[in-house]
Amino acid sequence: MPIIIHPISPVAIDLFGLQIRWYAIAYIAAFIIGYWLIKKLAQSNTPIQDFLTRKTSAQENLVCHSRAGGNRPTGGQEKKFWDDLLAAVILGVIIGGRMGYVLFYNLPFFIAHPLEIFMVWHGGMSFHGGLLGVIVAVFLFAKRTKIQKQSLELRVKSSDKKQNAPTIRHRVQNAFSILDPMAVVAPIGLFFGRIANFINMEVMGRATDGPLGVVFVDTDGTPIGDAVARYPSPLLEAGLEGVLLFLIMFALWRWTRMGKRAGALSGAFAMFYAVFRIIAELFRQPDVQLGFLTGWGLTMGQLLSGIMFIAGAVVLAMAYRKRG
Repeated sequence: MPIIIHPISPVAIDLFGLQIRWYAIAYIAAFIIGYWLIKKLAQSNTPIQDFLTRKTSAQENLVCHSRAGGNRPTGGQEKKFWDDLLAAVILGVIIGGRMGYVLFYNLPFFIAHPLEIFMVWHGGMSFHGGLLGVIVAVFLFAKRTKIQKQSLELRVKSSDKKQNAPTIRHRVQNAFSILDPMAVVAPIGLFFGRIANFINMEVMGRATDGPLGVVFVDTDGTPIGDAVARYPSPLLEAGLEGVLLFLIMFALWRWTRMGKRAGALSGAFAMFYAVFRIIAELFRQPDVQLGFLTGWGLTMGQLLSGIMFIAGAVVLAMAYRKRG
């Protein structure tokens, strides 16, 4: 016997024709809570504090150069740092998420209808694309921000001016010092996003005759859609990729020393998310325009998550690689 659910309207607020949808509220809530929490996490003794305190230290044969002046930026500088980072992340999520969906999930349609690429309100966002967008945005942000240049660019002691330029490794470490705490708060956004998916009756699961099957019906009892009982896969993903992943990432941040190694938390996030997404895809119905990629049931989400797991493992290994 399936679970009968009367759907919630996807429109949360309707004021004089201005409609605010649950999906928009999910994004807004995720950004606000994530913005607040990442600032709290940055107050602990982690690499991102270097952005805000300009601490100088000697490590191996490296020195950190900062401009002459106080040891802490002004309130205006600190606020600008966080505001600029938030703007960069929002752009990364939206642009990356949309382009990921276009390229990975429905490229032939968008080639035939290119203007649809900009019509994000019609739906179609990809987590993997959004993740790539955020990574690119943070790397660009870490490269451009003045605070980063003042406090985190480690330079080799040398009389040769060319050797005073920051190495690629240092630039990567700088970016990961921002991405690591973001990896802790990212599951919050995933949770709200999947709840919004369920409200919108999107990305529902595969058909089942088991007790966990869900059927959406109208107020008069008329089934909505194909009237087939399906797994509530968005709720499964909200639990795995949202709640459970957040608890794991917070525990790694709070009770291990992974936060001291740039990239370790980012790598762990990628690996755990990939595992949870691959599991969830076993219950989720593939996109109709793609279906299964192989005869044995591989989905696009599983393929992208497999690549993500390997990339995360590489980042984690590099974070713990001995510096010689």
